[in-house]
Amino acid sequence: MLEIKFHGAAREVTGSCHLLIADGMPVLLDCGLFQGKRVDSLERSRRFPIDPSRLHAVVLSHAHIDHSGRLPLLARQGFTGTIYTTHATRDLCTLLLADSAHIQEEDAKFINKKKARAGEPLIEPLYQEDDAVGAMHLFQTVAYERFFNITKRLRVRFHQAGHMLGAASIELHYTPPDGGRPVRLVFTGDLGRFDMPILRNPAPLPECDYLISESTYGGRRHPPSADLPDLLAEVVNDTHARGGKVIIPAFSVGRTQVIVYTLHKLLTEGRIPKLPIFVDSPLSVNATEVFRLHPELFDPQTRAFQMANGDIMGASCCTFIRDAEESKRLNSRRAPCVIISASGMCETGRIVHHLRNNIQSPKNTILIVGFQAAHTLGRRIVEREPHVSIFGQKLKLRANVVVLNGFSAHADRDELQRLIKPLAPKCKRAFLVHGEMDQMEKMRETMQGDGFGQIEMPEAGDLFVLE
Repeated sequence: MLEIKFHGAAREVTGSCHLLIADGMPVLLDCGLFQGKRVDSLERSRRFPIDPSRLHAVVLSHAHIDHSGRLPLLARQGFTGTIYTTHATRDLCTLLLADSAHIQEEDAKFINKKKARAGEPLIEPLYQEDDAVGAMHLFQTVAYERFFNITKRLRVRFHQAGHMLGAASIELHYTPPDGGRPVRLVFTGDLGRFDMPILRNPAPLPECDYLISESTYGGRRHPPSADLPDLLAEVVNDTHARGGKVIIPAFSVGRTQVIVYTLHKLLTEGRIPKLPIFVDSPLSVNATEVFRLHPELFDPQTRAFQMANGDIMGASCCTFIRDAEESKRLNSRRAPCVIISASGMCETGRIVHHLRNNIQSPKNTILIVGFQAAHTLGRRIVEREPHVSIFGQKLKLRANVVVLNGFSAHADRDELQRLIKPLAPKCKRAFLVHGEMDQMEKMRETMQGDGFGQIEMPEAGDLFVLE
């Protein structure tokens, strides 16, 4: 018997985690952190759908923390099985999970200061750096397009998802005990866009009986990817003319590298002025080095640019900042510049300081280049609330806010349809995850029009038998 129980990213966009049970043997598809309101997300992240010591394996789609971020906690609570993923995802997780552990420890210190003053019991960090190291010892890497077994009757294959370096869609085949036709399940993970800078396009999804699909932008269209350099150049040029700074909150892995590569090309083509560009995030700097290790995942255009210019990652035009004091010195800069910093949803990290110091000047531009989850500072900025609270200080939002969702690493409505529609004739049942309700409902309408029959929008805890 094959069963699927939904736990995370069910009617929301964080905490990706789905429990697959094959002949009573439990396997997790992803194991991500919940994000949003700090106290609520911490409490939800502490709970697993199964005792970690009973878990056989994890199959990981990619390295983003909302998909991988609870792996150290899983190991801390007794998981000793195998974490299967691609080579690049393993390399990125080495950085991201250590960074996440540091954030968990800092968050616990912050919360405990308040609790100590209130005389309340202190909390433990979700996990520590030693737990992240322990989780990394459990990783086993597998190349794309190669089947491997994780149980006697369950085999798996990774397909290029295009979402970020190393990202994969996951194809699973379960052969029933009677030797009948295998049950085929596809989990899309997060699907990427077509014709975006750096990475190759998503591979076609294989035929399946059951589909678990992300739906982040299931009802929205992004601007054409070909327009993105022009739109970015316009933002930089307009802000430069006002004498302001462009502040870009960006995920350290994937988004930062795409922005840097695009700015590098614009500078090379003379389409933006030669102004300072700062990548202010130790994690972003380290992740950029991982990108340099995996040119086999680049698309032909990126490889050609690298051959002509020696590097795609801005070595000749960007200043990469690791040191905290050097980061603080950016606060006193008055001349135009571009600052790219993490985190992508403006919840933690150095970007919060840059926003505090620049959000009240109409000269500056806050450029949002990715999805902002509900209850995050990034979402409040996107919604242009007149005042936002940063470090407990109420600040006026006077800076220009520009949203370029075209830089999103998530496929939009049309790209999702392009990838998923061919599966309709053979698919018995589809499950939509990793999306807010309005986006899932619009995607379900599209899929119904394309010939899909049963389309579920599972809630956390829902269990289905796959026959």
